This record gives sequence, C-alpha cells and structure tokens, in this order.
Amino acid sequence: MFETIIGLEVHVQLNTKSKIFCSCPTSFAEQQNTNTCPTCLGLPGALPVLNKEAVKKAVSFGYAVNATINRRSIFNRKSYFYPDSPKAYQISQFDVPIVEKGELFIGDGRGGEKRIGITRAHLEADAGKSIHDGDISLVDLNRADTPLLEIVSEPDMRSSDEAVEYLKKLHAIVRYLDISDANMQEGSFRCDVNVSIRPKGSEKFGTRVEIKNLNSFRFVKQAIEYEVQRQIEAWEDGIYDEEVWQETRLFDTAKGMTKSMRGKEESADYRYFPDPDLRPVVVDDEMMRIAGEIPELPDAKVKRYVEEFGIKRVDALVITAVKEMAYYFEEMMEKGISAKNAVTWLTSELLGRLNKSGLDISDSPVDAATLAQLVSKIEDGTISGKGAKEILDYMMLEEERDIEKLIEKLGLEQMSDDSAILGIIDEVLQANESKVEEYRGGKEKLFGFFVGQVMKASKGTANPAKVNQLLRERLG
Repeated sequence: MFETIIGLEVHVQLNTKSKIFCSCPTSFAEQQNTNTCPTCLGLPGALPVLNKEAVKKAVSFGYAVNATINRRSIFNRKSYFYPDSPKAYQISQFDVPIVEKGELFIGDGRGGEKRIGITRAHLEADAGKSIHDGDISLVDLNRADTPLLEIVSEPDMRSSDEAVEYLKKLHAIVRYLDISDANMQEGSFRCDVNVSIRPKGSEKFGTRVEIKNLNSFRFVKQAIEYEVQRQIEAWEDGIYDEEVWQETRLFDTAKGMTKSMRGKEESADYRYFPDPDLRPVVVDDEMMRIAGEIPELPDAKVKRYVEEFGIKRVDALVITAVKEMAYYFEEMMEKGISAKNAVTWLTSELLGRLNKSGLDISDSPVDAATLAQLVSKIEDGTISGKGAKEILDYMMLEEERDIEKLIEKLGLEQMSDDSAILGIIDEVLQANESKVEEYRGGKEKLFGFFVGQVMKASKGTANPAKVNQLLRERLG
C-alpha cells in the first residue's frame, strides 16, 4: 500500500489595471505584442517601478489565510532562458517573500476539517506566451510582467480529491478578496502539481515530479491520478529509480496522461540574487490597515449561515463556493422569506435551469429580488410550487419580471376560497362513490387519488393545503 504526497503551486494573476513594474495595461485578448514597453520588453536602460496595488493585494491575501506578513521583503532575479522571457530572467521573491506560514482548511471526509499549510505567497512578474503552430513558434509578450501571486502549499494533501478541494477553496478566497478574477480558461488561475508516493508508514518522501500549467479542476484531478498510478506501477515493477526521477511533466488532456518535458531545476540552477534595480518592499502601517479590511470569507459565511439562518452546512458550502451566489442568497434573505425556501429555489430550481442554459449565477436572467418575490407568493398561498416553477420557466425565456402580472397572465393564482374548493371536492366524491366507500372501509391510500382528482378538476389552481384539509373533513 502506498501513500500519495501532493503539494501545489498556484499562480494567481492579480487584477491590477497595469503591470507589476510598468504602466502597460493588463487587459486580456489584445492584439499581440501591443501591451508592451521598454520595461516589460527588457530593453537596456529601462527601470522597473513596483506597482503598489499589487503589494496591497498580496497583503490582503496574507490576512485571509492567517499568514505572517513580512513588513520588509525583497525582489530577486531568477535566471532562465526561454523565448517568452525577454529579460532572460524573472523578477520574483525568494529568500524573503511578502507572505509566509499561512493556512486554510478543507473537509477531512469525516465531517471535520483538515489543515493545509501554505508555505509562502510571493509576488513575481509573469512571462510572455509561446504560440506553437506546426514547425513555427511565435511569442506574444502582452502577458510579460503581469503581476502574479504564487501561492505554495505544504505537501499536506493525500489524494486528488483533497487537492481539488484545496484549489476550489483557494479559488473562492481570491475571488471574495477581489484580488483576481481567477479565470482558469484565460490563465489567471493556474496550477503546478508536485506528486510523489511512499510506502504506507514510511517517513521518507519519494521522488517528486512536477506537472506544469494545469488550468481546470478536472485536469488537476486526472493528472494526479494518472501520475500516482504511473509511479506505483514503476515501484511494483522494480523500475522506480529508472522511471521516476525529478522532472517537469506536462498533462496531455486528450490522452489523459502525463509526458516528460524536462529535468526539474533546483533553486541553485536559477542563480537567484537581489534585483539591483528594485529596493526592498516595505509595508507601512497604513497599507497594513487598508489591506486588512477584508470581506467576510467563505468559512465565516458558512458558519454564519448555519447559525443565523438554520440551514444545513452542506447547503451553506454550496452557496458560499461562489461569491456571486452568496451575495444572491443574502439579497433573497433581506426580502423576509424563509431560508429553507430560499435555499431550495436558489440551489435546486434556479441553478438547475442556469446549468441547462450554460449560464452562471452572475448571468442569471432572474435577479435575487424577483426570485425572492416569487418564493413569497408560494409562502403566502397566492400560487403553488408548481405554478412558481411555471413562472420561473417563463422568466428564463421572456423579459417580463412583474410577478403579479405573470400570475394573472398565466392564470396561476391559487383557489383558496373554502366554498369553491368544497364544491369541487363534492363533485369528485360524487363521481367516485365506490372509491369513497373503499376509503371509508380502510383503504386510506386512496386519499392521494382524491387529492389528485381535485387538483385536476381545479386545473392545478386549488391550494393544496386547503384541499387536504377540506377533503379529510368531507371524508370523515
């Protein structure tokens, strides 16, 4: 039996308007090589100037993960020679990062929590982008010097599921903090995975393999599971030392397998030294105060929702996973509806329809106030749950949002008048006298049949609670 050891390095692109060391914009999908200047192109004589906003965002992250924030940190030059690195070095932090010794918590699979340590989070400049087209490679330097926060975990994860849960929690935190849009498709939240195995009970780590540039939770899970199986098979076949060595691998998403890319460099290979063009970063009291004013984060929201609204923890976890959904839920609750109904209509009814339409909660054609008003009409007996679903379906396709008008237009107002409902009940019972006798003779399962017949006769407009009450009275 083997134990899996996983550590993650996550590169988060900070959502500053300009790059980390120059005033070029960070906007995505511009014409190639237009968001550039002598500084981010590494031209002789051009000097970097640190973006203060990037520092503030890094400090905010430190607060969010209970980390140590170094009031004085240093930028280094990290030498490597790739076509998409015009300077032939990257400006990064090595000896003294701005954030270190943090933590976040994931589920332990038994209803409790597991702590995942965060070794460090440091600021650095991104490289450009290589574009390969057959035998030709092109370089787009628009991304060069875009500010990154690299977040390095401790090797505390023991399965692909734990790794994905950690990533999702980290993704949620940076979005709640509004320090990154964390768009994985655009590369503003990407992950390198370090994987090794060891026999159960062993203290010594196996050979660590790094899988580079994974940009979806699904690919992270698949890549880890393939790599773990590859290493286990090599061990069992007696060729572990030949097949598993310290290297960088890529994940082939089409084939679902990792492939060797190059040998893994050690820190000495990068020849780190302090950048002579940048002074040490000193975080003053004012920045610490401003950066420390962080919003309520997912864990705190889960605790509050359970205690304040009395909803299940599993529902609170679903709602808080995406900040827009949490804010949507809170706006619904401000309208005075029950938390249970708000959860059902948000997570089941609305999200189900959004998923079918390929939409996110932020793109919902029905806003929180409108959905809350719809739920309130169920709670006060104006419409049935079935009628509300019909209205929600209508609003997903049409522009009308006046709930009162839609109830009238679609003829969905519930019949709650006792005399009118009793009239329908009497007609149903007279038409089914033999079944009434069977019911009164002990065949109580027929009650559902009578309810169905009354609802059918009323074309679904009768108040179900009233129907049940009055029907029981009539049947004795």
